[in-house]
Amino acid sequence: MFVRHFLQWIESAPAGERAEATSALARAFLYSPLDPADRAAAEAAMTVLLDDPSPLVREALAIALAASRQAPPAIIHALAHDQGDIAAIVLAQSPLLSEPELVDVIGGGDWRAQCAVACRFAVPATLSGAIAEVGGADACVALLQNPGAVLTPGVLMRIVERHGADADVRNELLAREDLPIGVRQAVVAALSASLSSFVSGSGWLGADRNQRVTTEAREKATVIIAGRAGPDEMRGLVRHLRRTGQLTAALVLRALLSGNVVLFEEALAELSGLPVGRVSGLVHSSRLGGFEAVYRRAGLPPAALPAFRAALEALAEQGFVDSLAGDARLSRRMTERVLTSIGALPQEEVGPLLLMLRRFAAEAARDEARAVAEDLARDVLLAA
Repeated sequence: MFVRHFLQWIESAPAGERAEATSALARAFLYSPLDPADRAAAEAAMTVLLDDPSPLVREALAIALAASRQAPPAIIHALAHDQGDIAAIVLAQSPLLSEPELVDVIGGGDWRAQCAVACRFAVPATLSGAIAEVGGADACVALLQNPGAVLTPGVLMRIVERHGADADVRNELLAREDLPIGVRQAVVAALSASLSSFVSGSGWLGADRNQRVTTEAREKATVIIAGRAGPDEMRGLVRHLRRTGQLTAALVLRALLSGNVVLFEEALAELSGLPVGRVSGLVHSSRLGGFEAVYRRAGLPPAALPAFRAALEALAEQGFVDSLAGDARLSRRMTERVLTSIGALPQEEVGPLLLMLRRFAAEAARDEARAVAEDLARDVLLAA
């Protein structure tokens, strides 16, 4: 009986009052001991309210029903396809919505709906993958901020691939302590590309120089990241670098000149197809003939072989001590030794290599100077 009066009343009541009454009706349906007839009538009334012209009424209905398992499924499903801000209330909370239904909503493209799904208390891998694949940057940020989201390395990498240019996405990714090292390097590469586009658009550097500076900065960051990698992570990182076209001779030489022997050996193993143990044995051998065979099999440029040979000779003298995780900078001593060795060769054979080594030497000198300045400043503070 009360439902009949309610339906008559809402025909002329103001929107605000209708919204308050709708909320009361929904709570009565959920929590009051209604007899079957009144319960059916209340559900019918709420179904009628789905067509109310005021979003305030439909919003009140969504807020009252969203979190309940006792809500009428048909009404929840209808609200999930209402306008974005109303649908988001239900999409973020309702336990009655299945994963296929939520995936379909994500594919619809409304950013509010995508963000709502990303903010659910628990987001299984299926939904995380759908958001990573088609969701906007805002939805991906919400997903990364959600401790209840299952985020596999593949999901994280897909987010980088699609939204690596977005600063908020990058910040959320880099803030994660559990970020796989390959994904971390991909974020750094995305940042480098973003900065390169900005510099190019500003006209501060010529295209060629901008590309070179960007590439060398990315490679430096990659070696630093690799310095913190465990054995399994290193292998995954190297495979990622090769898959994305970043496993170049310049990067491999930088790793060697930085003392990162593990990255160097993993790179040679990946490029040559040989087991890393065998590559390591040939690299550490006093005879370089085996290394040169691996080098050629890896497809690295013949013109750069003298630089690798000179670097290995320098490393052999110091006992192949791998660089510390926190000190993945170019070794000034090694770089200058290799530069001297290459400088004695005919210029027409090693011209581009010589230019790169000179840039490496300048970088190593600057890094060493900064380290000395930091030590001096620290000593001054301690003495004060």
